[in-house]
Amino acid sequence: MLRVSYDGTDFCGWQVQNEMRTVEGELNKAINELTGEDIEVIGASRTDSGVHAKGNVAVFDAESTIPAEKFMYAINSLLPDDVTVVESKEVDIDFHPRHCRSVKTYEYRIYTSRINNPLKRRFAFRFPTELDVEKMDEAAKYLIGEHDFKSFCCVRTQAETTIREIISADVYRDDEDIVIRVTGAGFLYNMVRIIAGSLMEVGSGKYEPVHIKEVLEGTDRTLAGPTAEPQGLMLVNIEFL
Repeated sequence: MLRVSYDGTDFCGWQVQNEMRTVEGELNKAINELTGEDIEVIGASRTDSGVHAKGNVAVFDAESTIPAEKFMYAINSLLPDDVTVVESKEVDIDFHPRHCRSVKTYEYRIYTSRINNPLKRRFAFRFPTELDVEKMDEAAKYLIGEHDFKSFCCVRTQAETTIREIISADVYRDDEDIVIRVTGAGFLYNMVRIIAGSLMEVGSGKYEPVHIKEVLEGTDRTLAGPTAEPQGLMLVNIEFL
């Protein structure tokens, strides 16, 4: 198993796409060069174009004699600078990262400024006016628990069910940034980015915090806010249960 960190700015997402640069594609290329085998990794989370990760997970089978815990050093020598394996270890042969129970934590990072900060532009979303963090945090608490998150899901989803469980949801300041941190036992396509867009509407004064509860109960994507831009989103961690 590989735990992978990457700057998603210059990738067209995680999943392999024809003639597009992807994280999965770079991993496959490096592993194949290292082992001489034709290997395709299986990722735990198929992050979108422009989305970052500190701890995405990928698995693969190989006949290589390189010790599992040393594999990260060998593969990192073949990877580009914007993707790094931060941990490698052996797992059971039947372990599949998308078929076992897991808890994922995402963070969406915002800075409020009328002027663009070029040092933040790759890893945070700029909102042009101040946001009420306390109201955003109050609104986020309505997300906790098991709900139908149809309102917070891209209409193109292929998920069999839109019911998901959120374990924790917090909004707080981190120095100059506002951070939306959400932990759950599964997420729908664009779910965290739509949550972020909806919470920013609350923070800007467009709605009161209870609006999030009303959006949840309405199960209608048109009730929620816009899908926030990808650069503010990071997959922080995946914990397998």
